[in-house]
Amino acid sequence: MTVNAVDDMENKELKEKEEIKNLFMAYSKSKDKKIRDKLIEKHLYIAEILSKKYANRGIEYDDIFQVACIGLIYAIDRYDVDKGYEFSSFATPTIIGEIKKYFRDKGWTIRVPRRIQELSKKINNAKIHLSQKLQRSPTVEDIANYLDSTVEEVLEAMEASKVYTPQSLDITYDSNNDDKDVNLSDLIGEEDHYFNKIENNDFLLRTMEKLNDVEKQILIDRYINKKTQVAIAKSLNISQMTVSRIEKKVLEKLRKELEKTMM
Repeated sequence: MTVNAVDDMENKELKEKEEIKNLFMAYSKSKDKKIRDKLIEKHLYIAEILSKKYANRGIEYDDIFQVACIGLIYAIDRYDVDKGYEFSSFATPTIIGEIKKYFRDKGWTIRVPRRIQELSKKINNAKIHLSQKLQRSPTVEDIANYLDSTVEEVLEAMEASKVYTPQSLDITYDSNNDDKDVNLSDLIGEEDHYFNKIENNDFLLRTMEKLNDVEKQILIDRYINKKTQVAIAKSLNISQMTVSRIEKKVLEKLRKELEKTMM
Protein backbone atom coordinates (compact mmCIF):
# COMPACT_ATOMS: atom_id res chain seq x y z
CA MET A 1 0.00 0.00 0.00
CA THR A 2 1.53 3.32 -1.08
CA VAL A 3 1.57 6.57 0.87
CA ASN A 4 -0.91 8.00 -1.62
CA ALA A 5 -3.25 5.05 -1.10
CA VAL A 6 -3.07 5.56 2.65
CA ASP A 7 -3.79 9.25 2.24
CA ASP A 8 -6.77 8.50 -0.02
CA MET A 9 -8.15 6.06 2.54
CA GLU A 10 -7.71 8.53 5.36
CA ASN A 11 -9.24 11.37 3.35
CA LYS A 12 -12.25 9.18 2.61
CA GLU A 13 -12.64 8.27 6.28
CA LEU A 14 -12.28 11.88 7.38
CA LYS A 15 -14.83 12.97 4.79
CA GLU A 16 -17.26 10.31 6.02
CA LYS A 17 -16.73 11.34 9.66
CA GLU A 18 -17.27 14.98 8.78
CA GLU A 19 -20.46 14.14 6.90
CA ILE A 20 -21.80 12.17 9.88
CA LYS A 21 -20.85 14.97 12.25
CA ASN A 22 -22.73 17.48 10.09
CA LEU A 23 -25.77 15.19 9.99
CA PHE A 24 -25.80 14.93 13.80
CA MET A 25 -25.48 18.70 14.13
CA ALA A 26 -28.32 19.24 11.70
CA TYR A 27 -30.50 16.65 13.42
CA SER A 28 -29.89 18.13 16.89
CA LYS A 29 -31.28 21.43 15.61
CA SER A 30 -34.15 20.30 13.38
CA LYS A 31 -35.05 16.77 14.58
CA ASP A 32 -35.83 16.08 10.94
CA LYS A 33 -36.93 12.45 10.48
CA LYS A 34 -35.21 12.24 7.09
CA ILE A 35 -31.86 13.15 8.67
CA ARG A 36 -32.41 10.58 11.41
CA ASP A 37 -33.16 7.94 8.76
CA LYS A 38 -29.80 8.70 7.12
CA LEU A 39 -28.02 8.38 10.47
CA ILE A 40 -29.77 5.07 11.14
CA GLU A 41 -28.74 3.74 7.74
CA LYS A 42 -25.09 4.71 8.27
CA HIS A 43 -24.92 3.06 11.71
CA LEU A 44 -27.13 0.03 11.16
CA TYR A 45 -24.04 -2.15 11.14
CA ILE A 46 -23.65 -1.56 14.89
CA ALA A 47 -27.11 -3.02 15.55
CA GLU A 48 -26.28 -6.00 13.31
CA ILE A 49 -23.02 -6.80 15.09
CA LEU A 50 -24.54 -6.54 18.57
CA SER A 51 -27.60 -8.58 17.56
CA LYS A 52 -25.36 -11.44 16.40
CA LYS A 53 -23.74 -11.50 19.82
CA TYR A 54 -27.09 -12.43 21.39
CA ALA A 55 -28.31 -14.79 18.65
CA ASN A 56 -29.18 -18.45 19.36
CA ARG A 57 -30.21 -17.78 22.94
CA GLY A 58 -33.87 -18.71 22.72
CA ILE A 59 -35.16 -15.59 20.94
CA GLU A 60 -35.37 -15.12 17.17
CA TYR A 61 -32.56 -13.05 15.63
CA ASP A 62 -35.07 -10.83 13.79
CA ASP A 63 -36.69 -9.90 17.11
CA ILE A 64 -33.32 -9.10 18.66
CA PHE A 65 -32.34 -7.04 15.63
CA GLN A 66 -35.55 -5.00 15.86
CA VAL A 67 -34.83 -4.26 19.53
CA ALA A 68 -31.24 -3.33 18.65
CA CYS A 69 -32.56 -0.91 16.01
CA ILE A 70 -34.78 0.71 18.64
CA GLY A 71 -31.73 1.10 20.86
CA LEU A 72 -29.87 2.64 17.92
CA ILE A 73 -32.65 5.20 17.45
CA TYR A 74 -32.55 6.04 21.17
CA ALA A 75 -28.78 6.52 20.91
CA ILE A 76 -29.13 8.80 17.88
CA ASP A 77 -31.73 10.90 19.68
CA ARG A 78 -29.52 11.26 22.78
CA TYR A 79 -26.11 11.67 21.16
CA ASP A 80 -24.39 15.02 21.64
CA VAL A 81 -21.80 15.53 18.92
CA ASP A 82 -20.21 18.38 20.90
CA LYS A 83 -19.04 15.94 23.60
CA GLY A 84 -16.26 14.79 21.28
CA TYR A 85 -16.51 10.99 21.63
CA GLU A 86 -17.32 8.57 18.84
CA PHE A 87 -20.96 7.72 18.26
CA SER A 88 -20.28 3.98 18.12
CA SER A 89 -18.78 4.09 21.63
CA PHE A 90 -21.87 5.94 22.86
CA ALA A 91 -24.41 3.76 21.04
CA THR A 92 -23.02 0.34 21.98
CA PRO A 93 -24.01 0.32 25.69
CA THR A 94 -27.40 1.85 24.85
CA ILE A 95 -28.19 -0.91 22.34
CA ILE A 96 -26.91 -3.67 24.62
CA GLY A 97 -29.05 -2.31 27.43
CA GLU A 98 -32.18 -2.51 25.28
CA ILE A 99 -31.36 -6.07 24.20
CA LYS A 100 -30.76 -7.24 27.76
CA LYS A 101 -33.96 -5.59 28.97
CA TYR A 102 -35.85 -7.38 26.17
CA PHE A 103 -34.38 -10.72 27.25
CA ARG A 104 -35.46 -10.08 30.83
CA ASP A 105 -39.00 -9.19 29.83
CA LYS A 106 -39.25 -11.98 27.26
CA GLY A 107 -38.37 -14.53 29.93
CA TRP A 108 -41.94 -14.28 31.23
CA THR A 109 -44.28 -16.32 29.04
CA ILE A 110 -47.20 -14.18 30.19
CA ARG A 111 -46.58 -10.44 30.48
CA VAL A 112 -46.77 -9.35 34.11
CA PRO A 113 -46.07 -5.94 35.65
CA ARG A 114 -42.42 -5.04 36.18
CA ARG A 115 -43.22 -4.52 39.88
CA ILE A 116 -44.18 -8.20 40.20
CA GLN A 117 -41.09 -9.34 38.29
CA GLU A 118 -38.78 -7.37 40.58
CA LEU A 119 -40.54 -8.59 43.72
CA SER A 120 -40.26 -12.17 42.49
CA LYS A 121 -36.49 -11.80 42.21
CA LYS A 122 -36.33 -10.38 45.74
CA ILE A 123 -38.40 -13.29 47.03
CA ASN A 124 -36.00 -15.82 45.52
CA ASN A 125 -33.05 -14.07 47.16
CA ALA A 126 -34.96 -13.84 50.45
CA LYS A 127 -35.67 -17.57 50.42
CA ILE A 128 -31.95 -18.35 50.18
CA HIS A 129 -30.99 -15.86 52.90
CA LEU A 130 -33.75 -16.84 55.31
CA SER A 131 -33.18 -20.57 54.81
CA GLN A 132 -29.59 -20.13 55.96
CA LYS A 133 -30.52 -17.80 58.79
CA LEU A 134 -33.51 -19.75 60.13
CA GLN A 135 -32.16 -23.20 59.26
CA ARG A 136 -35.56 -24.07 57.77
CA SER A 137 -37.72 -23.18 54.82
CA PRO A 138 -39.12 -19.67 55.37
CA THR A 139 -42.87 -19.15 55.51
CA VAL A 140 -44.71 -16.55 53.45
CA GLU A 141 -44.93 -14.44 56.59
CA ASP A 142 -41.17 -14.69 57.10
CA ILE A 143 -40.54 -13.50 53.55
CA ALA A 144 -43.09 -10.69 53.80
CA ASN A 145 -41.55 -9.40 57.02
CA TYR A 146 -38.02 -9.61 55.60
CA LEU A 147 -38.98 -7.67 52.46
CA ASP A 148 -41.24 -5.26 54.32
CA SER A 149 -44.14 -6.35 52.08
CA THR A 150 -47.60 -7.71 52.77
CA VAL A 151 -48.43 -11.40 52.65
CA GLU A 152 -50.82 -10.67 49.77
CA GLU A 153 -48.04 -9.04 47.71
CA VAL A 154 -45.70 -11.96 48.29
CA LEU A 155 -48.37 -14.51 47.36
CA GLU A 156 -49.22 -12.52 44.23
CA ALA A 157 -45.59 -12.49 43.11
CA MET A 158 -45.10 -16.18 43.92
CA GLU A 159 -48.16 -17.07 41.86
CA ALA A 160 -47.07 -14.90 38.97
CA SER A 161 -43.60 -16.46 38.99
CA LYS A 162 -45.15 -19.73 37.85
CA VAL A 163 -45.42 -18.28 34.35
CA TYR A 164 -41.68 -17.81 34.26
CA THR A 165 -40.34 -20.83 32.38
CA PRO A 166 -36.57 -20.94 31.99
CA GLN A 167 -35.42 -23.91 29.92
CA SER A 168 -32.78 -26.32 31.07
CA LEU A 169 -29.54 -26.31 29.09
CA ASP A 170 -29.90 -30.12 28.97
CA ILE A 171 -33.08 -29.92 26.88
CA THR A 172 -32.60 -31.65 23.51
CA TYR A 173 -33.94 -31.01 20.03
CA ASP A 174 -34.37 -33.45 17.18
CA SER A 175 -31.52 -32.95 14.73
CA ASN A 176 -33.64 -34.41 11.88
CA ASN A 177 -31.01 -36.99 10.98
CA ASP A 178 -29.60 -40.25 12.24
CA ASP A 179 -27.01 -38.56 14.46
CA LYS A 180 -27.48 -37.66 18.10
CA ASP A 181 -29.93 -34.96 19.19
CA VAL A 182 -28.75 -31.40 19.76
CA ASN A 183 -28.59 -29.94 23.28
CA LEU A 184 -29.76 -26.40 23.95
CA SER A 185 -26.34 -25.69 25.46
CA ASP A 186 -24.82 -26.43 22.03
CA LEU A 187 -26.88 -23.62 20.54
CA ILE A 188 -25.85 -20.88 22.96
CA GLY A 189 -24.25 -18.07 21.02
CA GLU A 190 -20.52 -17.55 21.30
CA GLU A 191 -18.71 -14.25 21.62
CA ASP A 192 -18.75 -12.60 18.20
CA HIS A 193 -15.15 -11.74 17.33
CA TYR A 194 -16.46 -8.68 15.46
CA PHE A 195 -18.00 -7.27 18.63
CA ASN A 196 -14.88 -5.38 19.74
CA LYS A 197 -14.08 -4.34 16.18
CA ILE A 198 -16.21 -1.21 16.53
CA GLU A 199 -14.23 0.34 19.38
CA ASN A 200 -10.90 -0.96 18.05
CA ASN A 201 -11.59 0.71 14.73
CA ASP A 202 -12.39 4.01 16.46
CA PHE A 203 -9.21 3.73 18.54
CA LEU A 204 -7.00 3.11 15.49
CA LEU A 205 -8.57 5.94 13.49
CA ARG A 206 -8.05 8.41 16.34
CA THR A 207 -4.45 7.32 16.84
CA MET A 208 -3.58 7.33 13.13
CA GLU A 209 -4.63 10.98 12.96
CA LYS A 210 -1.74 11.81 15.30
CA LEU A 211 0.92 10.12 13.15
CA ASN A 212 2.82 11.71 10.27
CA ASP A 213 2.95 10.16 6.79
CA VAL A 214 6.18 8.21 7.39
CA GLU A 215 4.95 6.84 10.72
CA LYS A 216 1.67 5.74 9.15
CA GLN A 217 3.49 4.04 6.28
CA ILE A 218 5.83 2.14 8.60
CA LEU A 219 2.95 1.05 10.85
CA ILE A 220 0.92 -0.21 7.89
CA ASP A 221 3.86 -1.95 6.20
CA ARG A 222 5.02 -3.65 9.41
CA TYR A 223 1.71 -4.85 10.82
CA ILE A 224 -0.62 -5.04 7.82
CA ASN A 225 1.65 -5.73 4.86
CA LYS A 226 4.03 -7.79 7.09
CA LYS A 227 7.20 -6.26 5.60
CA THR A 228 10.60 -6.42 7.26
CA GLN A 229 12.34 -3.30 8.52
CA VAL A 230 14.97 -3.74 5.81
CA ALA A 231 12.35 -3.80 3.04
CA ILE A 232 10.60 -0.74 4.46
CA ALA A 233 13.90 1.12 4.78
CA LYS A 234 14.66 0.42 1.14
CA SER A 235 11.23 1.58 -0.07
CA LEU A 236 11.47 4.82 1.95
CA ASN A 237 15.15 5.35 1.18
CA ILE A 238 16.11 5.53 4.85
CA SER A 239 18.23 3.34 7.12
CA GLN A 240 16.95 0.23 8.85
CA MET A 241 17.95 1.78 12.18
CA THR A 242 15.72 4.78 11.43
CA VAL A 243 12.81 2.48 10.66
CA SER A 244 13.37 0.65 13.96
CA ARG A 245 13.50 3.91 15.89
CA ILE A 246 10.30 5.23 14.26
CA GLU A 247 8.50 1.92 14.83
CA LYS A 248 9.31 2.04 18.55
CA LYS A 249 8.11 5.63 18.68
CA VAL A 250 4.81 4.71 16.99
CA LEU A 251 4.22 1.75 19.31
CA GLU A 252 4.84 3.98 22.31
CA LYS A 253 2.21 6.42 21.01
CA LEU A 254 -0.25 3.56 20.59
CA ARG A 255 0.49 2.35 24.13
CA LYS A 256 -0.13 5.80 25.62
CA GLU A 257 -3.37 6.25 23.67
CA LEU A 258 -4.53 2.82 24.82
CA GLU A 259 -3.80 3.71 28.45
CA LYS A 260 -5.91 6.86 28.07
CA THR A 261 -8.91 4.86 26.87
CA MET A 262 -8.61 2.48 29.84
CA MET A 263 -8.54 5.22 32.48
